Amino acid sequence: MMQSLGQKLIFPGSFFLSLLLLTTAALSQDAAPAAAPTPQAPAYTPKFRGDPAHSDAEAEALAYMRVVMRAEVGFNKHYGHYATSLAQLVHSGTFTQRMVNPDRGDYIVGYRSKKDNFALTMTPKALDAQHRSFYAENDGKIHADDAKAADSDSPVVETHHF
Repeated sequence: MMQSLGQKLIFPGSFFLSLLLLTTAALSQDAAPAAAPTPQAPAYTPKFRGDPAHSDAEAEALAYMRVVMRAEVGFNKHYGHYATSLAQLVHSGTFTQRMVNPDRGDYIVGYRSKKDNFALTMTPKALDAQHRSFYAENDGKIHADDAKAADSDSPVVETHHF
């Protein structure tokens, strides 16, 4: 009788220990894996003092706009009106044939012109915090918008006096 009592005392203890180990193992298998860290865009390093860009893609878009704006000023001085197409700007200032292509990496160029004014837009392929839209006219102001296509009512981020 003593032996069976001893077995009863041992059996329940080992049963609960086994149950605890199985439960712990099952819970560890069902636990969700730790969330992978969200990749962050590398911090943007401004290219010059007062650089309004938020990313390298924006810096490239703004640089393109500055080249077009300078080319328009030179074209207007030479011909007495603004170019009616980007192709007309080739060899005006530093504007090259390659720059006529409206696909500028993360951005698409938009260009409208009349002889007394022009409008240049840089529309990102994906509008987000690192890719704002930009707008400029012959007044030398570059406007930016992070929620919609930029226009003359969008905040001015840069002003040029060519």
